[in-house]
Amino acid sequence: MARDRRMVEEFIFRDDANQTKATMPLSLIVLLKAELRYYIDPEEVDKIVATARKNGILEPLLVRPIPGSDKHEVVAGAKRYRASQILELVEVPVVIRQLNDEDALEIALIENFARSGLTNLEETDGIVRLLAVKLKISPQEVPPLLHHIQNQQRGRTAANNVIGNDVIDVVQEVLTSLGNIKLDSFISNRLPLLNLPSEILEVLRQGKLETSKAKAISRIQDEKTRKQFLEDAIAYNLSLSEIKRKIKEIEQQTKSETPSLKDLAEDTFRRLKKSQLWDDPKKKAKVEKLLAQLDAIMEDDISK
Repeated sequence: MARDRRMVEEFIFRDDANQTKATMPLSLIVLLKAELRYYIDPEEVDKIVATARKNGILEPLLVRPIPGSDKHEVVAGAKRYRASQILELVEVPVVIRQLNDEDALEIALIENFARSGLTNLEETDGIVRLLAVKLKISPQEVPPLLHHIQNQQRGRTAANNVIGNDVIDVVQEVLTSLGNIKLDSFISNRLPLLNLPSEILEVLRQGKLETSKAKAISRIQDEKTRKQFLEDAIAYNLSLSEIKRKIKEIEQQTKSETPSLKDLAEDTFRRLKKSQLWDDPKKKAKVEKLLAQLDAIMEDDISK
């Protein structure tokens, strides 16, 4: 589906026999239990508040009834909902639709994709969740399934381990509906985000760091160094170029601190002299063989 805001709004708020337009007490509306967005920039909400303070909430919230309750969940319009809370509005305009979990998640994703309202990680998590719901598997099973499909399409799968076309069709339909996303691109550029170190995932989900910066920082292998660098990058709002430059400096410093081959040899022989292997005939024989090989290498070097 094209990421055109007008088209999306027509899709979400289209006339439907299963929907009702009304005003509803704000006290009867709650956010989705598993909201797509981990973090909403307060400045975005402030802009809606400023407009709504003059004109009210003009665009309705899309909500769905919660079974066994008089309350409704927000499917589309979370920022407008938050703005309404700040303004302490009594009622807001709504469109009420009967939606199951699968449809509600899909509509929420489509709306956020159209408005560019999600981070790369939120989009990835959302797509994985939607695929899990549609395929009736756990979110953890989705990434390996996608890799399997990719290998199958490239002819790298055994004949007795083939995924059915019905499953592949569901995957393609979801990716196409969310902006014609290509499977290879999603696997290469998005799925790796889910494997980032936990502390980096946390700040991404809090909206404290851009994806490009997070990927760069994840290259730092030492956990303690990476965590400290992550804190500094956020505290000082380092640019991507600054982050890359500093990471290069860290890598060069780490490389210079790596022991030379000569130092390693000296350390090995020092530990060899102190070891107890001299009392073990088998180990002693191996050492003799290695020493003979070293001696031969040195003799060869001298002869040159």
